[in-house]
Amino acid sequence: MISFALSLVALFVGYFIYGRFVERVFGPDERPTPAVSKADGVDFVVLPSWKIFMIQFLNIAGTGPIFGAIMGAQFGPVAYLWIVLGCIFAGAVHDYMSGMLSIRHGGANLPEIIGDYLGNKTKQVMLVFSVFLLMMVGVVFVFSPAKILGNMWEPSFFVDNFGQYSFWIIIIFVYYIIATMLPVDKIIGKIYPLFAFSLLFMAAALMVMLFVKMPHIPEVWEGLGSQSPLTSAPLFPCLFITIACGAISGFHATQSPLMARCMKSEKMGRPIFYGAMITEGVVALIWATVAMFFFYNEPTPGSQMIAGGAEAVNDAPSVVHIICNDWLGVFGGILAILGVVAAPITSGDTAFRSCRLIIADFLRMGQHTLRHRLTICIPMFLCAIALLIWQMGDAKGFAMIWGWFGWSNQTLSVFTLWAITVYMVRHRKPFVITFVPAIFMTAVCTTYLLSVKVFSIGAPYTYLIGVLSCIISATWFGLWYRKYSKN
Repeated sequence: MISFALSLVALFVGYFIYGRFVERVFGPDERPTPAVSKADGVDFVVLPSWKIFMIQFLNIAGTGPIFGAIMGAQFGPVAYLWIVLGCIFAGAVHDYMSGMLSIRHGGANLPEIIGDYLGNKTKQVMLVFSVFLLMMVGVVFVFSPAKILGNMWEPSFFVDNFGQYSFWIIIIFVYYIIATMLPVDKIIGKIYPLFAFSLLFMAAALMVMLFVKMPHIPEVWEGLGSQSPLTSAPLFPCLFITIACGAISGFHATQSPLMARCMKSEKMGRPIFYGAMITEGVVALIWATVAMFFFYNEPTPGSQMIAGGAEAVNDAPSVVHIICNDWLGVFGGILAILGVVAAPITSGDTAFRSCRLIIADFLRMGQHTLRHRLTICIPMFLCAIALLIWQMGDAKGFAMIWGWFGWSNQTLSVFTLWAITVYMVRHRKPFVITFVPAIFMTAVCTTYLLSVKVFSIGAPYTYLIGVLSCIISATWFGLWYRKYSKN
């Protein structure tokens, strides 16, 4: 528990010290924001800062800092290092800079920003890549909350005639369609802060229980350098793909423009973008610690102390359900489950909303009228439903989508970090703060693609690929920087 306490302190210190430094580097000012200059009553709407923070936090959270942290905890206490260092120096910087660049570019979506700094060809690739990722987010975040709710209650008629979890999948999809097309302040602006409170309450309650129970779990200095008995996957790069939300996630850069279109002042950026990411890191840290109690508590792992725990070791949603009910009681368990269910649902609907806006920008189709929104939403949701049906029909469908989602999510963060680095160079700012994370995540994603998704090669070759990725990307950037400096 010493590692957990130190990690919590480090996240808060990181927000106040490094977050303030990053803010000074960017230099927010008093220029009119898109929410003011482009107000349209649909997507460009001024909202209170506290409400934007809660929505941003809920949008980026999803099940990532919960399920990802639980699965990442299987690698042992080294997960603490990635959550803390990744969140402060990579994820929060990534979220803040992408959100602020969206404001400076009139509320532009991520492909537009990447195109401005990495070229039109990269923009076209990122447009397709972003739409594909957002569709996968929507589909993944339908199934996981539907599974949790279906395990609690589901009408037998739907189970018998349409299959397990079908009732909740239909309910969630209907909600997605409504929320995606309505103005941002109608549903998102009104109920999302309540869901965010549920998620934060769950995390705070579990943190209190951790300090009450004081479980005997491994410390960081005890678990470094040893292979976890719970997973055979290599630490590098798998840990850095497994724990995305809570450390760094490219999906966040698709969500930041939604809130960039609602901010009245640029100076709200640090608490909203950087602060929401730090808050997500705290949630991930809490769940990683809870999972370590579940997996590694001494002398008896928590999974063997709680009814049904032994069968749920490899099932993150079941771990959530078991822990919340055992630690928080009925009332606390209900609020906790509400937070866990609401987080992916709300991330899913904002993923579809971002997808609609990205497609609309590409087609240069204004979104003021319902007809224009329907023109994009109908084919978009038909494709999502087809992907969901395939996933449910294939026993390995969910695992396959989740695996590619994890890689594509982190790959999107790579392109975002490189675009921000180019921006920093062009504006004579200290680009090293995004250059180093960009190099590292390039190595992670390249290594994961070649060694895990394509070839099953040994650790020595995996590390060699990672080193070569760093050298090649650094050389490429160095050549561009030299040419740019001369011009």
